[in-house]
Amino acid sequence: MAPVTIARFVQELEKLKQVADAEKLKPQEYDSRLARIIQELREKGIDADRVATTAALADAVKRGIITPPVQAHLQRRLGLT
Repeated sequence: MAPVTIARFVQELEKLKQVADAEKLKPQEYDSRLARIIQELREKGIDADRVATTAALADAVKRGIITPPVQAHLQRRLGLT
C-alpha cells in the first residue's frame, strides 16, 4: 500500500467539511468518518514528515476546513504532539 499524500489527506478533510456544512451528517457520523480517515493514515502512513503534516493541519484550520480542537485531536492521534 502506498502512503497517503498530504494533498489527499487535506482533500478528504475538505470533503468531510462540505458534507458536514450541508448538514448531511449527524455529529456521530462526522466522528465516524474522521476516525476512518485517521485509520487509513495509520494503516498506510502519510508521505510527509511531521513538519509538513503539522503545517498542513495549521493551514486547514486557517482555511476553516477543521477547527482547532479537531486539529489537536488529529495531532494526538497521528503522534505529532
